[in-house]
Amino acid sequence: MTTKKWAYEDFPEGGSIDLGTKLVTAAEIIDFASEFDPQPMHLDEEAGKASILGGLSASGWHTCAMFMRMMCDAFLLDSTSQGAPGIEYARWKKPVLAGDTLTGRSAVLAKRLSKSRPTLGFVTCRHELFNQKGESVIELENTGMFLTREGTA
Repeated sequence: MTTKKWAYEDFPEGGSIDLGTKLVTAAEIIDFASEFDPQPMHLDEEAGKASILGGLSASGWHTCAMFMRMMCDAFLLDSTSQGAPGIEYARWKKPVLAGDTLTGRSAVLAKRLSKSRPTLGFVTCRHELFNQKGESVIELENTGMFLTREGTA
């Protein structure tokens, strides 16, 4: 197995991981909404402006998908990830509008080794994305499962 940069040991409690940046385009908002969430405010600029969202807005599920891609690119694809048992919560805090630039971070809240599988660890993180104004647009918390370095040997 190829050595991965991020194993269980590489997530220090209290640590933070930069998720990079993502420009959100009108085309991708419409493409996602057309397939998965075809509400008017996600498909049409004028409908978005007429809504409480204030413009063509990404679906909350699209925002979750963009977060997932940012997390994958930042660390998950170069990790010993074994998946996750779910998420504790996801909160959509502000609309994500066409033209927004998202930045994000993941903060390690806690970690523990599995009692039944000592080469598997659980890492709990709070993730947050911000728009270009520094406003939080989404907050999520979940626990991921990662192999230890010994578990990959």
